[in-house]
Amino acid sequence: MKRLCLIPLLCLAGYAQAADYAVDPDHTYVTFEVLHHGTSTVRGRFDAIDGQIQFDRQARAGHAAIQIDMASINSGSAGFDQHLQGPDFFNVAQYPTAVFESTAFVFDGDTLSAVEGSLRLLGQAHPVTLQAVRFNCYQNARIQREVCGGDFQVDLQRSQWGMGFGLPGIPDTVRLQIEIEGVRQG
Repeated sequence: MKRLCLIPLLCLAGYAQAADYAVDPDHTYVTFEVLHHGTSTVRGRFDAIDGQIQFDRQARAGHAAIQIDMASINSGSAGFDQHLQGPDFFNVAQYPTAVFESTAFVFDGDTLSAVEGSLRLLGQAHPVTLQAVRFNCYQNARIQREVCGGDFQVDLQRSQWGMGFGLPGIPDTVRLQIEIEGVRQG
């Protein structure tokens, strides 16, 4: 899988020049949750995520992209995973990947507050804004490298991407949560 990344926000450590960060797959999770017919919350995650980020803190500029292998969906139920992979939902046979690409980092003072970008899913790209719940950088003593990461979320309307199965019993709003860490390269 090609190295891409999820969120440009993985590198706000105080460097005055652009730096590259690779998504750490052991500390990166993309999960979703949706109410199921008003009774319970259904959750799932994608297990195969890859990405790369370039960021220049001083210029408040950069680029991030994350690629998600849609066949790696994991709800904890093999039967449900097969339904989610089918044409009613993610249509993995025709659209095997989803990609988020950043267009801007949004700051409140020196604090990263959001990442704006585009989510390509089911062959369609629409703008999304990932709200930062938290973000931090630290020197990882074990690997002797800087690691940056945080938690981000957005509520999506799945019908915007043409995913209308089960409406209105299964609500249109899906919460997407991204917990991500990136390791500084070089």
